[in-house]
Amino acid sequence: MALVAVFGASGRQGLAQVRQLKAAGHDVRAISRRADPFYGEHFDNVDVRPADILDEDSVFEAMEGADAAFYTQPLRARIDRVQALTTIGRAAKRADLKRVVWNTSGWIPDKAGDPFSYGENTKAINALWRTGAPGTVFGSVLFMDNLLTNWAFPFIVNEGRYVYPHNPNLECSWISLDDVAKFMIAAIDRPDLEGAWLNIGGPEILKPPQVAECLSQATGKRVIYDPSTPAEFGKHLADAFGDDVTPEEHAGLVAGIGAFYEYNNSSPLKPFKVDMGPVLERIPIKLETMAEWTKRQDWRMSNRPRPPAG
Repeated sequence: MALVAVFGASGRQGLAQVRQLKAAGHDVRAISRRADPFYGEHFDNVDVRPADILDEDSVFEAMEGADAAFYTQPLRARIDRVQALTTIGRAAKRADLKRVVWNTSGWIPDKAGDPFSYGENTKAINALWRTGAPGTVFGSVLFMDNLLTNWAFPFIVNEGRYVYPHNPNLECSWISLDDVAKFMIAAIDRPDLEGAWLNIGGPEILKPPQVAECLSQATGKRVIYDPSTPAEFGKHLADAFGDDVTPEEHAGLVAGIGAFYEYNNSSPLKPFKVDMGPVLERIPIKLETMAEWTKRQDWRMSNRPRPPAG
């Protein structure tokens, strides 16, 4: 079993990685500046350490003695992807890690130059390779767990509305964060995946009304798809951070997220759609469907804290 340093352990994706690593019997070092990073979830024998992504020595100290590191770029990162992956890679090389696994939280294009974080993913992958660290990169395209956040969950539970900025005919490969974590874990001991990058999604391709039907079956009440404009959706997501963001950052999030979804709705490259056949031949993992995932969630309002996004 490996000791894995999980950067961003207090985010939704980091939580899933910690959960799945522990379930698989691995040891976990959670890298977070929060003293209690797990939003009420309890994990035995998890070492929580802080690190500053702006300081390579701090990142090295967080990795030292680990076998592998998982990195996920936060939505509100203080550093761009190229800088972050350069720091992660250099520190991992110094710490002699056997694998860095980067989850890009977005589609990886075949070439740099595409807009938003997509083209930056390509640049950052190249930056990671140049450090000499042994890496594997997964481009996870769209998360089922987005539906549990403070910008989606209340609409579903209180109003019976699945509010999202997707064109009603947009085809998407939704994947659960637990399945993303399983792909990352599979890469730790796979020599053939060193130097590889793969886009990943779930086992089926769905349009928004099909997602709404899954939600209806899971919640026991009718849920309709109510498409928002990308600009409206950007405001929903930015509002979920509450007073934790400045007015300037809020405005930037609204504009950036809105433009991002305008692109995804119209791009002929279809960044949310993945052919998973070749991926699953290479990494055979049983992926859960949207119907399976929705049925194992608790669709009741509660005071339980939940990450707003990221």
